[in-house]
Amino acid sequence: MNTHARATAVFFMAICVYPAVGFSTRAQTASASQKETVVTDLATERATGTFEVKVTPQTSEDSSQDATLGRMSLDKQFHGDLQGASKGQMLTAGTAVKGSAGYVAIERVRGVLKGHSGTFILQHSGTMTRGALQLSITVVPDSGTDQLVGITGTMNIIIADGKHSYDFSYTLPQTK
Repeated sequence: MNTHARATAVFFMAICVYPAVGFSTRAQTASASQKETVVTDLATERATGTFEVKVTPQTSEDSSQDATLGRMSLDKQFHGDLQGASKGQMLTAGTAVKGSAGYVAIERVRGVLKGHSGTFILQHSGTMTRGALQLSITVVPDSGTDQLVGITGTMNIIIADGKHSYDFSYTLPQTK
């Protein structure tokens, strides 16, 4: 792996080891689904737990081998209020300035969230400006399936003592 590819991988690992990445919770609404489900309440829930992540660098499809760009696969195992796994893809960009980089990622989570089974998709957007990190992880609208249809929310990643954990603020429509 060349120097820029290593720097990109280091950026991702910095995101994974940065202690307490903030997130913003936004009020969100839902409408009745196509199955004529009647939404009665959208109480915000909170799920917490730990996860392990395996990040695997992928080969570039760019024949110029631009060392500032990278692509990686994600493989996670969730424990706690969310029991399950996810697979995803991440694109990274490093710069010549130490501590400045960016990444985007999409991952499909499959599991059981406090007794509700199904899948949903998380969208990541991370930017590091000379070491200052901004990270947003949001549930893709209308990506929930099975008992997770209508899920909305944001996730916070916390790294402490080399261990990963999550704090997931979400809403799920209650139906009659």
